[in-house]
Amino acid sequence: MLTYPAIDPVALQLGPLAIHWYGLTYLIGILGGWALGRHRARRPDTPLTPEQVGDLTTYVALGVILGGRLGYVFFYDLPRILGDPLSILRIWEGGMSFHGGLLGVIAVMIWYGNRLGCGFWRLADFVAPLVPLGLGAGRIGNFINGELWGRPTDLPWGMVFPGAGPWPRHPSQLYEAALEGMVLFAVLWVYSRRPRPTRAVSGLFLLLYGIFRFAVEGVREPDAHIGYLAFGWFTMGQLLCVPMILFGLYLLAWARRHGQTVSATPMQKVTR
Repeated sequence: MLTYPAIDPVALQLGPLAIHWYGLTYLIGILGGWALGRHRARRPDTPLTPEQVGDLTTYVALGVILGGRLGYVFFYDLPRILGDPLSILRIWEGGMSFHGGLLGVIAVMIWYGNRLGCGFWRLADFVAPLVPLGLGAGRIGNFINGELWGRPTDLPWGMVFPGAGPWPRHPSQLYEAALEGMVLFAVLWVYSRRPRPTRAVSGLFLLLYGIFRFAVEGVREPDAHIGYLAFGWFTMGQLLCVPMILFGLYLLAWARRHGQTVSATPMQKVTR
């Protein structure tokens, strides 16, 4: 059994202002995505210039925060919202959903892609390899907070999490940080280094994230107020991953049959 490193969730206290590690992980994901996006935008086959990546990063950050919050309250905490609608505004009480954040980012990219004239799918293929950095950082934040732990285990790397009882549990946050963060980033970054048919990179992102998340949910403790949806093991997280996996497979098949590989020159990029 490994010892859980009890890290203070507050990284820095400046008088009444507390800077939490979880907030810093979001900042790392946003700034890291911005830096990688500017590097990626220097390629001739991408739809953005490096300067436009800054605007996109701002809009995506808003989509992640608003969509993540709304997704959590509607997917995971709807009874509470029905009883106390104003709790949706109390972000400091916690509660963010990846699937809600994804929907928020999709909405932003539909709007921004149309505004630039490059379309949604070219923009989505550009953004997809940048996302795993934020996902991995966010899971490290969950680990530091001692939340979203796994089910009890007798494996040698099990940990006793504060507030989770006396049993060693799977450090499922670290599993997700490794799979959704490092592995997903490596695969997408290498895959997208060459021009690919439109929708292929987006499809691969949805497929792999859905598989990784579905697998880790198998050892993750479900939300106490929801529990298992069916079969004594099927969770809300797995339910939300099923359409991602199916749609990812569809996009990859569509890209293989109908997608066109973009090989734009720098002068063809939108410069509004």
